[in-house]
Order: sequence, then C-alpha cells, then structure tokens
Amino acid sequence: MHSFSRRGVLGAGLASAMLSACGGKTPDEVVIFGDQANLTRAKVEAAGLLKDRPYAFKWASFAGAAPLFEAVMAGAVDTAPAGDTPVLAAAAAGVPIKLVAASQSSGKGVALLVQPDSPIKTLHDLKGRTIIVSSARGSVSHYLLLGALKEAGLKLSDVTVGFLLPGEAQSAFDAKRIEVWATFGLYQALAEYRGARVLRDGVGINTGLGFVTASERALASPAKRAAIADALGQFKAANAWANSHKDQYAEVFAKVTGAPLGAAKLLVERENPILTPVTPAATVKLQTVADTFFQAGLLPKAVNAAALVDTSLFPA
Repeated sequence: MHSFSRRGVLGAGLASAMLSACGGKTPDEVVIFGDQANLTRAKVEAAGLLKDRPYAFKWASFAGAAPLFEAVMAGAVDTAPAGDTPVLAAAAAGVPIKLVAASQSSGKGVALLVQPDSPIKTLHDLKGRTIIVSSARGSVSHYLLLGALKEAGLKLSDVTVGFLLPGEAQSAFDAKRIEVWATFGLYQALAEYRGARVLRDGVGINTGLGFVTASERALASPAKRAAIADALGQFKAANAWANSHKDQYAEVFAKVTGAPLGAAKLLVERENPILTPVTPAATVKLQTVADTFFQAGLLPKAVNAAALVDTSLFPA
C-alpha cells in the first residue's frame, strides 16, 4: 500500500514552490491545484483559462498519483486528478478525499512496454520475467498488469514485480535495465516515442476512468469550496478546448513539460477526455475495480465507492 507521509511530500520538492505568498495571501487562502506531469495545467494555460478569478491559486505538479495523494494527506494540496485505482488506494489508506468530477478515456494511455528488440512477443512470454510497475501498488499500471496476467492464464506468482516512480523507471528503461515496464500517460508516450513497443495496452482491462478529487479539508472551507467548484468549470472548458485544438495543445504541453513535441502529440491524441459529473454508471465501474483490488489483497480494506462521491460542486 502507499506510504502517505509528510516526508514524501517534502521529498517531492514542492513546499517552497507552492506555499509561497500569492498576491499577499496566506497559504490557507490560496487554493493549491494538484496535478500530474502538468497535464491539467498545460490544458488550462493553452486554453487561456483560469484568468482573473476571484481567488488566488497555485499549481503543484507531481510525477504520479502516489506522491500527489501524500500531499493531499499532508494538507499541502487541495485537489488531485487521478485514475480510478490510485483514487481507491488513497481512500483505502485513509486519505480524506471526495470525488467531485469524472472523465472517461479509452484505456490506451496505460500499457505494458518492452524494449524494441525484446524477445517478449506475447503476454505468455511474461512468465519468469521481472516487471516494473509505475508508480506504486494500486496504480492503473498495476491494475493493467493483473488483468494482462489473467488474460494470459498466468498467476502473479509467475512473474517478479517491482515498483518505481515513473521518472526513475523511465531512466532505467531508457538504459535497458528494465525489460517490461507497466506505465502510463506522458511516461508511456515518451518511451514509445523513443522506440518502446506496446505489449498490451489498457483497452478492455482498465476502465479509462479518471477523477478530480478534492480534499475534505478544502471542501470544509466555504471559500475554497466555491473556488474548486468554479475551477471545475474551467477544467471542463480546458478539456473541450484541447480536444478541438490538439496541435496547439501539444505545443503548449511540450513547452510546459519539456517533452519532445512528437511525444506530446502522441499523448494528446490519447488523452481526450471530457470532464463530467460523477455519474451512477461511473460509480458502479469504480466499485467493480475496488472489489477486484480488495479481493487481490491490494487494498487494506473494502471501499464503498458511492460514499466517496460529492456531486454538489459539479452537478449534471
């Protein structure tokens, strides 16, 4: 399970970046929007949104969901976008969050990758291999691995599994010290751009569900609650803009993240969700994932997905 600790948050190197004064406001008055690999921020800035809002805000970007939810636990960020499985892992570990919006993607943005010249051609060839999962137990990549092994008729005991944060795993994969890597998003796109081969993507295994979560601490503040509700509308507009201006979004994303334009275009082509309220159908899918992970021993306790949902900030 994730180790949610203040040391992990500070280790992410974000304390000074996001808790500095903003327009004379104290940290408690500034809304901190958590992000992964600057994905949300790039869309917002490309679309020219979140300008002249009646509240102060800052961005805090993390390499993956595990350190992002550590920051939520520490009270260092107010919102956190993440896939279905890390949301469940965080909730099961006691991170005080609510699901305030949802999105749906195809599942292509998560994959098992191998080296271009790897002898591993099918999922059956995974037997006896070592597989590195990013970023932690309970990630969307971990869920893909479990589903892929089941699809191939293999057991978890047939492989050796290790866990690394995406940046560390990327360096090791580039140096060919990793033969199979379960990863996602920008890290997947970068590896493919450099020649990695997709052994199995998440289509048909992963739900493709993503969520915007908000900390219960932030939601208890009327000012921050109102700001987050407003921001969700801005995020929705940013997603819509990005979907209809993919080339422009890719250019901004490459600039914000430092990623090669080719990798950014690959990611943008896959990452095209529309932000919606958390529907009953999405909640049912999330509950299925929760039950699967709990039965596999990857959650310390059962999670009631419906109890995590707060539809009041972003109603239908």
